[in-house]
Amino acid sequence: MLQGWGDEILRGLGMTLLVGFCALGVALVMGLLGSWAKLSRSAFARGLATLYTTVVRGVPELLMILIVYYGTPTLIQNIAEHFGHDIRVDFNPFVAGVTTIGMIYGAFATEVFRGAFLALDKGQLEAARACGMGRALAFRRIMLPQVWRFALPGLGNLWLVLIKATALISVIQLTELLRWSDIAARNTRQPFTFFFVAACLYLLITLVSQLALHRAERWANRGIRRA
Repeated sequence: MLQGWGDEILRGLGMTLLVGFCALGVALVMGLLGSWAKLSRSAFARGLATLYTTVVRGVPELLMILIVYYGTPTLIQNIAEHFGHDIRVDFNPFVAGVTTIGMIYGAFATEVFRGAFLALDKGQLEAARACGMGRALAFRRIMLPQVWRFALPGLGNLWLVLIKATALISVIQLTELLRWSDIAARNTRQPFTFFFVAACLYLLITLVSQLALHRAERWANRGIRRA
């Protein structure tokens, strides 16, 4: 059915998962930093985080990828040329894709983590301070272990959207699942077959992810009495 393109489709699936997991790691780091900044007492930090989430969530994802991969190198080269330097800048498609998607969904993760931190019992933080814990120690021992319980549902939805967004990086020639499907479809002139297979594989990722997220939520809520 795949006329010898099965190996390429599987390699594309592997690349999609690799990009997704790496971008998720970037998004989690950016989300934690962004939520910390939004909850900070510093007006500058709050303003910077608000600017980040507003701009990133307001610009289409595809446009952001094109700006980073094609626009940024050109901007750097033009600035260098203005100062008398002739250089060529090329971004690696994998690095550009992971960074851009991670930054985009880091803005959404910021709001997820912010809500999760606000949902924590303030009495526990007061007890931690009464025991002599500093802010960093209380964050590491009290807040961070519990925040996942509140954040997991939102982060799960974020992952499901993020993994589909990896298809957008096919426009910067990274050979992930959609890119290989497009190449195979053009060469065999069977677009329905290969795009249908790609759709089924994305659906499979979603189903497996939902099972994993359900188990993770049960683990995070262990020992919690439900009303």
